[in-house]
Amino acid sequence: MDDVSRLYPSALICCLLLYGCVTNKKISYRDDVRPVFSDKCRQCHTPPFGEGYRQTGLSLESYESLMNGSVYGPVVVPGDSLSSPLNMVVEGRAGNLARTLEARHKPMTEHEIKVLHLWVDQGAKDNYALPCDC
Repeated sequence: MDDVSRLYPSALICCLLLYGCVTNKKISYRDDVRPVFSDKCRQCHTPPFGEGYRQTGLSLESYESLMNGSVYGPVVVPGDSLSSPLNMVVEGRAGNLARTLEARHKPMTEHEIKVLHLWVDQGAKDNYALPCDC
């Protein structure tokens, strides 16, 4: 057996382990979610003058204000991105509201949408960067 043939099984195992870490990544509010809100949402959802804040009462200044929700109720359902209003809006499942926001503001990338989806499904915690569970 040549050197390359002996390395192949080890390389395959390493790739599979690394893939597991990437797909099981714990999403950090501080490192992953807050930057998305800062780039795409906070300008409109900052009291007292942000248009989104004035219309809905939703402030994205902090984790606590996000979790307080809007005048319409909670916007995050921890552990359930399918029924979380936040995810419904950013994923385009909120009908006219999603289309209006998309037309007026810089849309989120697929990666940003996935980050918010995973964060909510992981419990929407106010957490710091966590190591992989691998």
